[in-house]
Amino acid sequence: MSPLDPSAVSSPDRLTETGISIEDALKLYRYMRLTREVEKRAINLYRQGRLLGALYTAIGNEAVSVGSAMTLEDGDVAAPLHRGMGVQMVRGTKPAEVYATYMARSGTSAGGKDGSLHIGSTSRGVFSLISHLGAMLPPAVGAALASKITGRKSVAMAYLGDGATSIGDFHESLNFAAVRLLPFILIIENNQFAYSTPHEAQFSCQNLVDRAKGYGMPGELVDGTDAVAVYQVCQRAVARAREGKGPTLIEAVTMRLRGHSEADQADYVPQELMEAWSGKDPVDEFERRLAEAGWLPEATKAEYEASVAREIDAAVEDAENSPMPLPEETLRGVYAD
Repeated sequence: MSPLDPSAVSSPDRLTETGISIEDALKLYRYMRLTREVEKRAINLYRQGRLLGALYTAIGNEAVSVGSAMTLEDGDVAAPLHRGMGVQMVRGTKPAEVYATYMARSGTSAGGKDGSLHIGSTSRGVFSLISHLGAMLPPAVGAALASKITGRKSVAMAYLGDGATSIGDFHESLNFAAVRLLPFILIIENNQFAYSTPHEAQFSCQNLVDRAKGYGMPGELVDGTDAVAVYQVCQRAVARAREGKGPTLIEAVTMRLRGHSEADQADYVPQELMEAWSGKDPVDEFERRLAEAGWLPEATKAEYEASVAREIDAAVEDAENSPMPLPEETLRGVYAD
């Protein structure tokens, strides 16, 4: 299986043909634009040496994270990974907390112990990522099991990349969720490369979602650069889960438009492949579709961009003015009392 040509996945181009409302379409756009701008500023801060540690971004993955998270409700659980900035924004994480976490400041969910996107909140229903990426799945399945046992009808949505589908937690989680008919949705963000390893060196199946059949659950393949398509596919999966019809496996075919991290130049990606996927930039393409539908006038776009810029400026200032953690905080939250 070689890296996919972007033309292999496509959706209706005209928004009026998708059935989405103007309100929902604009909400998708606002979160996607916020996600993109938060991470663009983070890249600048990283280059200036104002962030600590590595920086992983979701440039090119905004449609997946935003489109999926917007289908969740209060009481649901999301388990995003290092490319889940859109999930964080939709679930209510503020840019100031993101930058303070990157700067290892106190008062964050990571407590200054990590400068990456380790942000979690029980009130927002967001699990902080586990660096061993597939290890996020068992806790998310556990949340789905708790929902079923208590009759809450809440759902759990988890994410992982194409490379992590090869680990044991992927199999065990899907198998358990299917057998127990749990309200669980797993989204595979197919980025074409597991770090630098292309598909043909990882899998022989045509599509990763084909594995759903082996677990006896529905599987859906979706254009991961199309926020509306992702939103609608996830709406169906969430509805099935709430109705007690069990889990769904979703493969969102996309491409990260930067390296694995900002320290990675992604020289292993063929230039023509990167150029082809860059032509499907999810934020730019959605903006174009909104404009063609007459749903995003230039004045509205300019007003929103200015609002996002002000919010990010204030967030960076707030984060940089936040105190560093005290030395005695080093061992707190690490070992059981």
